[in-house]
Amino acid sequence: MLSRRTVLAGTAAAAALTTLPVGQGSAHAAGDPVPYRWRNAVIGGTGFITGVLFHPAVQGLAYARTDIGGAYRWDDRAARWTPLTDHLGWDDWNLLGVEALAVDPAHPDRLYLAVGTYAQSWAGNGAVLRSEDRGATWTRTDLTVKLGANEDGRGCGERLLVDPRDSDTLWLGTRHDGLLRSTDRGATWAAVPGFPAGASAAGQGVTLLVAAGRAVYAGWGDGDGTSANLFRTTDGTTWEAVPGQPAGTAAKVPVRAAYDRHAGALYVTYADAPGPNGQSDGSVHRLATGTGTWTEVTPVRPGGTTADGGTDSFGYGGVAVDARRPGTVVVSTNNRWAAVDTLYRTTDGGRTWTSLKDTAVLDVSETPYLKWGEDRPKFGWWIQALAVDPYDSRHIVYGTGATLYGTRDLRNWAPRIRGLEEASVVQLVSPPAGEAHLISGSRDIGVMYHERLTASPSRGMATNPVSGSATGLAQAAARPSYVVRAGWGDHGNGAFSNDGGRTWTPFAAQPALAKDAPGPIATNADGSALLWSFVHWDGTKYAAHRSTDDGTTWAEVPSFPKGATPVADPADPALFYAYDTDTGTLLASTDGGRTFTARATGLPSGDSQFKVVAAPGRSGDLWLSAKWNGLYRSTDGGVTFAKVDSCWASYTLGFGKAADGAAYPALYQVGSTETVTAVYRSDDAAQSWVRVNDDAHQWGWTGETITGDPRVYGRVYLATNGRGIQYGEPAR
Repeated sequence: MLSRRTVLAGTAAAAALTTLPVGQGSAHAAGDPVPYRWRNAVIGGTGFITGVLFHPAVQGLAYARTDIGGAYRWDDRAARWTPLTDHLGWDDWNLLGVEALAVDPAHPDRLYLAVGTYAQSWAGNGAVLRSEDRGATWTRTDLTVKLGANEDGRGCGERLLVDPRDSDTLWLGTRHDGLLRSTDRGATWAAVPGFPAGASAAGQGVTLLVAAGRAVYAGWGDGDGTSANLFRTTDGTTWEAVPGQPAGTAAKVPVRAAYDRHAGALYVTYADAPGPNGQSDGSVHRLATGTGTWTEVTPVRPGGTTADGGTDSFGYGGVAVDARRPGTVVVSTNNRWAAVDTLYRTTDGGRTWTSLKDTAVLDVSETPYLKWGEDRPKFGWWIQALAVDPYDSRHIVYGTGATLYGTRDLRNWAPRIRGLEEASVVQLVSPPAGEAHLISGSRDIGVMYHERLTASPSRGMATNPVSGSATGLAQAAARPSYVVRAGWGDHGNGAFSNDGGRTWTPFAAQPALAKDAPGPIATNADGSALLWSFVHWDGTKYAAHRSTDDGTTWAEVPSFPKGATPVADPADPALFYAYDTDTGTLLASTDGGRTFTARATGLPSGDSQFKVVAAPGRSGDLWLSAKWNGLYRSTDGGVTFAKVDSCWASYTLGFGKAADGAAYPALYQVGSTETVTAVYRSDDAAQSWVRVNDDAHQWGWTGETITGDPRVYGRVYLATNGRGIQYGEPAR
């Protein structure tokens, strides 16, 4: 828990600061970035906002955290969020999830983040990032414990707190290692001796930390149903169970807490599970900290009957107090799928409550995907992040599984999400013609058609059918108006488009495997044949199927390697390829995908993320990204492959418009040419590379997919796992 180092943080608006000119790859050393400007292709949110925090002493200053996409600072003048953790690179991908954040009320420029996405054995340890300039630059302390920003309970907290008596002292609640304390503003950490709850290798551990006057309260998520699960210290040394904890709460998880300093009241929300899923019961309680008196103030008890006769089960999540009006509190329900989650607001300390959802008018015109294919958007789900502006009682914001809503009049709500992009992107297609320069596929929000890169797609997510996570997206190379997609959905899992992805027609039929194991899909060069591969979420692979009538009928292809990704030849409609990662074999079909036979063998094997990409406009020109095994090329349709010497690791590869005077399309790669895993471009068929991102723009793990724009030289689209779609262009 003791090592530390200083790193530089950038923002999405900042360009790479270098004086090197843009030009042919051979003009630069591989490790020197060329000047690129990086921005998000706008979608708007799309991920779980797990925490929002207004600074109590600075009007207009706020921060947000996400489960996989880093932290953000609100720019009140520009009315948008500024990303603060894009500097985290490939080796630090696990730190892009933010478990908790904390501000110092007495020192407004100080900001602290507890980062670490997974607490599993295969994930790295967590870290604490500390800033003296509101997140512009960071100093890092690596921990010896794991954090879990994308685990169950990620909407709890905050688990990080500046001590109300001493700004040099910080508290950090962990999931499996008890309570930690730092007395040097986060530089070093040590376990707190005598903390009453015992750490365990499973469960939730400390779920929240909150200051109430000079006291600090800690919630504990691993109660046995009989013992206390809320503790406090009044002297910063001795911890005790809070006396008189209400009956029934010992069997629940204290999810969040907020202190009304004017009324001397601590409000605590409880649920029977940490969330965001799995909650069916919960309550809200108020503790008068001066007298020790507990009062239940639950707005509505879970378990009632819905209008259609179902059970109205849910827990309670977020809680926020109005710093200007004593007794004014807002709480959120969570996991209330039957009646849809809501916010309840009280102005009398919890004696009476009003549902803000009942009078809410939602305007999602800025991010139309929030309608999810319906006539109107939902008020929200997974509502655990909740905050009231300490300078404006009617300014409330709350996070959902996809966005951040805000109001300034308690009635009209709209996304407050500009600049915050959290999509986990898995598919990218840049068409060679047509209105859109980009079509994307992501987890959770399916496929989108980007008419403009600077605004959320006006059509929202692809409908007919509505689907969740995308598993496949492909365009016919010689017929770009024809696009096919596949993904998880309740109303069918595949569709085709004849207008370049603007509108969609569902497949008239689909193989039975499509329901539980939709996988990658491909269409040949003229769109006359489809190949659909099937992979269950648990990794089980199944036989691919083929259709020649837009998905009306399907036939199994026994010779296709199970679970492989089909790749169409961009020039010859009769040719398909597939890479068997189990055996390291490239297979090819010369009859439009009916049968496949082995060609090259003895290639790298054993990793499902090896990728074969076909060079545009050329038949048989194939490239194999084999991760740490490097990059390989075939010019004879996969009969033979030669290893490319210019890079030693290649994670994903794509093509874009050729440089002026160049005979080959520009190549874009996430890989390593020396010792740095980064984004590279080659203008000479991989003889040499230039780095096009810099240390301020790294975005954690970026190995899913990359593609260049076939119409704009130098423009590259990059899929990230939690920072949406990044696109870069040469700085002019």
